[in-house]
Amino acid sequence: MEKAPLPSETQPEKGALLGISPPAAPNIELDDGVATGSVMKLCLGGKSKENVEGPGRRVDKKLQEMDTHMNHLRCFCRLCGMVLRKVKGPVHDVHGDLDDTSKAALRKMGCKFTSWPEVILKVFKVDVTEDIQSVHPLSFCHRCWMASIRGGGFCSFSRTRVPEWKPHSSLCHLCSPRKPLFQRTGRKRRKAIPRAQSLAKRTRWDHSDSIAVGERRALRPFGGHHHAPVLRAWRKPSTQREQWVRNITHCQKDHLSTKLISEKLPVDFLFSFTCLVCDHLLSDPVQSPCGHLFCRSCIIKYTYVLGPHCPACNLPCAPDDLTPPAKAFLSALLSLPLLCPRSGCSEQVRLDSFKVHCLGHELDEQDTNQQSSELGIYLLTNKGGRPRQHLLSLTRRAQKHRLRDLKNQVKVFADKEEGGDLKSVCLTMFLLALRSGNEHRQADELEAMMQGRGFGLHPAVCLAIRVNTFLSCSQYHKMYRTVKATSGRQIFQPLHTLRAAEKELLPGFHQFEWQPALKNVSTSCNVGIINGLSGWTASVDDAPADTITRRFRYDVALVSALKDLEEDIMDGLRESGMEDSACTSGFSVMIKESCDGMGDVSEKHGGGPVVPEKAVRFSFTVMSVSVLTDDEEQEVTIFTEPKPNSELSCKPLCLTFVDESDHETLTAVLSPIVAERNAMKESRLILSLGGLLRSFRFHFRGTGYDEKMVREMEGLEASGSTHICTLCDSSRAEASQNMVLHSVTRCHEENLERYEIWRTNPFSESVDELRDRVKGVSAKPFMETHPTLDALHCDIGNATEFYKIFQDEIGEVYQKVNPSREERRSWRAALDKQLRKTMKLRPVMRMNGNYARKLMTQEAVEVVCELVPSEERREALRELMRLYLQMKPVWRATCPAKECPDLLCRYSFNSQSFADLLSSTFKYRYNGKITNYLHKTLAHVPEIIERDGSIGAWASEGNESANKLF
Repeated sequence: MEKAPLPSETQPEKGALLGISPPAAPNIELDDGVATGSVMKLCLGGKSKENVEGPGRRVDKKLQEMDTHMNHLRCFCRLCGMVLRKVKGPVHDVHGDLDDTSKAALRKMGCKFTSWPEVILKVFKVDVTEDIQSVHPLSFCHRCWMASIRGGGFCSFSRTRVPEWKPHSSLCHLCSPRKPLFQRTGRKRRKAIPRAQSLAKRTRWDHSDSIAVGERRALRPFGGHHHAPVLRAWRKPSTQREQWVRNITHCQKDHLSTKLISEKLPVDFLFSFTCLVCDHLLSDPVQSPCGHLFCRSCIIKYTYVLGPHCPACNLPCAPDDLTPPAKAFLSALLSLPLLCPRSGCSEQVRLDSFKVHCLGHELDEQDTNQQSSELGIYLLTNKGGRPRQHLLSLTRRAQKHRLRDLKNQVKVFADKEEGGDLKSVCLTMFLLALRSGNEHRQADELEAMMQGRGFGLHPAVCLAIRVNTFLSCSQYHKMYRTVKATSGRQIFQPLHTLRAAEKELLPGFHQFEWQPALKNVSTSCNVGIINGLSGWTASVDDAPADTITRRFRYDVALVSALKDLEEDIMDGLRESGMEDSACTSGFSVMIKESCDGMGDVSEKHGGGPVVPEKAVRFSFTVMSVSVLTDDEEQEVTIFTEPKPNSELSCKPLCLTFVDESDHETLTAVLSPIVAERNAMKESRLILSLGGLLRSFRFHFRGTGYDEKMVREMEGLEASGSTHICTLCDSSRAEASQNMVLHSVTRCHEENLERYEIWRTNPFSESVDELRDRVKGVSAKPFMETHPTLDALHCDIGNATEFYKIFQDEIGEVYQKVNPSREERRSWRAALDKQLRKTMKLRPVMRMNGNYARKLMTQEAVEVVCELVPSEERREALRELMRLYLQMKPVWRATCPAKECPDLLCRYSFNSQSFADLLSSTFKYRYNGKITNYLHKTLAHVPEIIERDGSIGAWASEGNESANKLF
């Protein structure tokens, strides 16, 4: 706070807003004829003048005391209490930054601090960041500076004892007529410091105590034994208040006086639109928690000088607690009629258009003086000395000085014509200058910047491009480097900016509640990416986890997915003819869960931690949302995912570096997800959608797993087991003899019961008898899966089998017994060569989805038939493929009842014909054996579709596609 002027030092106001001299602050007279205002309350510590006995003259002396006290404070060192003029050397600012000399000296000793508050806190153990200017000195002496430097910014080798500074009071030792305690020298000074500290301990101060002392002092004359302030000429309290405010807020040129109001308004009504600090009309008003109104700049300056409390009622009021007032109040404030103070203009103007009106007066004056001043503005004058330098060769400060007049003119034009958009006016002028100089390339780049296109794309746009074009991180990085090297511009943004943009879209930003609360799950909502091993229980026997895991909390991720679908859900309610406000409960959400392993995810460069080169990705998809209202008997589906197998709808939940075959680590990593999932089944989510709180229940279906993962989660033996099916109890021999007539019998609960039998062996059976009893269950199931068929892996498995059939038919295995390995290798080579030559199908080490889709076509069969010697076998191959292509759309379709109803009706007939062909023409291959997916294709598809409505919609294809984005 600057030095508060005394009554004898009154300063005339130098101009006001827009060249209009502001009138004095409003002086509202009360019954006793003495003006009261916010600064009076400020000086009296928040109490009104009616509570202070005696005439208004004592208020004037209160201001004089504060001025004298603050003048004394400027003379002392903040850290040791010495008088600054008695210590040789420069004075240093307590709150300033380190100068170059101090910074260099401390840097040599290993200290990297950049500001004095940090050094003082470390050396003297005093936090000066919360100092108040009316209580603490703002400087420290050179002796304390030397102590800080010698201690290296970390410790102090001196015996400096930092005094405890107290607010001004009736017993203030700084304002006493005796010599202040900190000014005594030698031995007396050393004895005086404990005396000052004991005095501070005996007197405990806060704002209310200082007021009480002020009231007691008001009962006795000033200038007694304890205080002898310098008394100057007495002035009217309102004048003293104006001077006080002027030096605290400095708002005379910015804020308008209430005397500009043209109409005679009631005093109380006018007082409600007045700032309680500066008594001007409210400018950018804010409201304190206690309900009082201030200008934003005035209350911030007030709290900085005299502490965070309200000037009107002395309640706590920090700058962070200030809020905008109600809109009705703001509209009333902006509609106040003001009288234009310009001579010759008696127009009444609303407060919100007052500034524009005054600017119009200024522009009119400039137009009249333009002819006379034009020559003086644009004529370059050199008054001697060094030659005039070019504008671009000047320093930034000199450029500002030379262009000062031009900047003011452009600013006035922008305020009048473009709503104050100075940047657009300057850019447009630059653009026109480039066009007139035929610099069209530079002008095009500037125009692109002005339109928001700029040189480079926004990181969020680059992220959308990467995801929608299915680019992995390495592929995107390669494209980014190529474009940057060839064009010389950074059009695409680097990967780290894409990751930063992606974090804004992650879960953890929406409020929600569970009823009842989830068991063993935190109620916190703002949870982002967490460590998947955070719940790992450490014990003596546990080995450290050789993995890195990151995941979202399951419920937080579900909330984020529902908020992403908010518009679709509300549109579905409207399209179903339901009342938005009536549907607040009864929502059901169907979730598809997917989990798959990835191989070869090692770092191609860089030396990260030693983790497995395989990863597992767990994700989920919101398949549908339905609602059951009170007046309906059946649920109405209001949202169905149109692309359930897209990686854009497949939300990642957990990513971990672990081999999917590592059963122990996989179960430990996924067990928190299982616990959260089980807790959510027994509770309902309360979430705000469409402005209303609505309740949701979740139903989970674990269908997006290949057979290997299903066997891992359900505790079944590996896929080479005698019990070939994860849906029924058939053995491989039974399935080959009866290929069609089977039903789905397995479930998660039955697998748990069978595991207990396997673990305890209650009937004391042999291993073979026990295996036959539990039907292949050999480990404890840890996650529930939905018994179904994965369409993608069914496609791949069947294509692998057809690929082997093609090889056998080329080599005529039906006529041979046990062909050699070399013969089989030659058949495979011939098949690969034919497919590559005719269908452009390159050989693959392992069957994938794209290869399977191209291989399982009638065209591919015709190509293979060219290598098959027998015409009869060719016809059998063509018939086998024809039947398969009629069955395939049934399990691949998202909704087979709508997309292929005829093929769905004929599926049982086609599957029986396919099975008959396998057991007769291709008996050499299927005598007592059959592949797992071929068994499921023939035996279980109609039953699953009748139960779930679809197989293709519940496939793991979305998770497989999104693995690339990992």
